[in-house]
Amino acid sequence: MKLLLHACCCPCTLEPLRLLLEEGHDIAIAYMNSNIHPAEEYEHRRAVLLDFAREQGLEVIEGVYDPQAWSRAAGVFGTDPDQRPDRCRACYRLRLEEACAYAAANGFEGVATTLTVSPYQYTETIREELERACEPHGLAAVFRDYREQYPEATRRSKAMGMYRQNYCGCVFSKIEAAEEREARKAERAAAKAAKEAAEAPARAAAEAARQKKRAEKQAYANKRAAQRAALKAYKQAHHDDAACCEKGNKAE
Repeated sequence: MKLLLHACCCPCTLEPLRLLLEEGHDIAIAYMNSNIHPAEEYEHRRAVLLDFAREQGLEVIEGVYDPQAWSRAAGVFGTDPDQRPDRCRACYRLRLEEACAYAAANGFEGVATTLTVSPYQYTETIREELERACEPHGLAAVFRDYREQYPEATRRSKAMGMYRQNYCGCVFSKIEAAEEREARKAERAAAKAAKEAAEAPARAAAEAARQKKRAEKQAYANKRAAQRAALKAYKQAHHDDAACCEKGNKAE
């Protein structure tokens, strides 16, 4: 079918696009993401997607970048973790409704989205919002759960040297992602410290054993050196006595 694929970013587009093309769909890509903050990030992701789409001979339809509309729809939920599912639902709804309105007005038969590639999204909520946005326009909701393709999308995008963002898009997700990275960093540091503390007695015992061995080797070396010195002194004394006797004999 003639299909509009809503794309959140280029790395997440790779596998859904490949699979949907293999299904035989005639695809155009919709970059409609007023959630992305700041504007420079929005433009960076768009540029990467446009470059890739141009290489593939695909059209990219860009929506109106309206962060204020996103703030009114989803930003009102703020950073409260308990309201994050509601914030994400409102975000999905705004973007998918925009994609579906464009699709209906421009002869598309169905709408799909790349949002389900990420294992950090609310996959079932995406399904609900895609179906909800398609229904009043008579569009087919081409929903696929692409989470299994996430590793391959990651591999391919890295192999292509493609820009990979480290947060979903909105200002809140940027803050949350930074906090989660710091939390993981702290957890790794704590785990490392705990491991080192647990291994400390064994390391101390091993070091003590090494020091003891070194001391024993040094003591042995000192003993051998003393023995060699004593032997050398004995030989020297014997040599001196012999020389003295020989000198006395000559004198007689």
